[in-house]
Amino acid sequence: MMVRRRGLIGLVAVLTLFLGGLASAAMAGEVTVFAAASLKNALDEIAETFEAETGHRVVVSLAGSSALARQIAYGAPADVYLSANTMWMDYLENKGLVLSESRVDLLENQLVLIAPKGAVPVARPVIGEDVRLLLGDGRLAMALVDGVPAGQYGKAALSALGVWDDVAPQVAQADNVRAALALVALGEAPLGIVYETDARASDDVVIVGAFPADLVPEIIYPAAVVAGRGRGLGVDFLQYMQGDTARAAFERQGFRMRSEGGS
Repeated sequence: MMVRRRGLIGLVAVLTLFLGGLASAAMAGEVTVFAAASLKNALDEIAETFEAETGHRVVVSLAGSSALARQIAYGAPADVYLSANTMWMDYLENKGLVLSESRVDLLENQLVLIAPKGAVPVARPVIGEDVRLLLGDGRLAMALVDGVPAGQYGKAALSALGVWDDVAPQVAQADNVRAALALVALGEAPLGIVYETDARASDDVVIVGAFPADLVPEIIYPAAVVAGRGRGLGVDFLQYMQGDTARAAFERQGFRMRSEGGS
């Protein structure tokens, strides 16, 4: 009789653990984040810590801000959107596709000129003659200049320096800023324009110069919860990105935080 009772107690214990595991799995959720490609390294780290702390899964989809905004406009299932400029966030907000009350200017970045590892930096902010001399007859790697923020910022900077018309025929446009970075890292282009954070993410390129801040519109990364889907976990993840753990991850990649932190 005692053996049978112990067996019953053991069975109850196993069932309790099993049902508890099912309940935990049922409570776990998933948040889908659409983010500018330049955020990859920081978001990889932030997603990992969020998952470890909450048990919820984070799915990050990376591309150019414009492509992601259009995908959301066509109904792609995103919970949170992070753009590399304010224009594409404005585009979605004006369509009522993000929650205006959730929108926050999260990060700042800087535009830099890069070359393959071993190149010698210029000893001043970039001027037009630097671009001409360093480029020579080679290709200038940039993100799409009419649709991706990094490409738009780069074109604006080169125009302000008075060299855009000269170098435009040599521009090799890539789908996003990480693709432009890869062209330089692989030696396919002797020069590229990317964000400082992207340059820091590669051991195969060096920053040869920074563009003066007054030549480039302020580079701001806004974030917001997508309307209709993002309530709940989307709000939680957006708040998490404003906290101390995420701040440290962003700053390790060279971003500067604008938000003072979530609740």
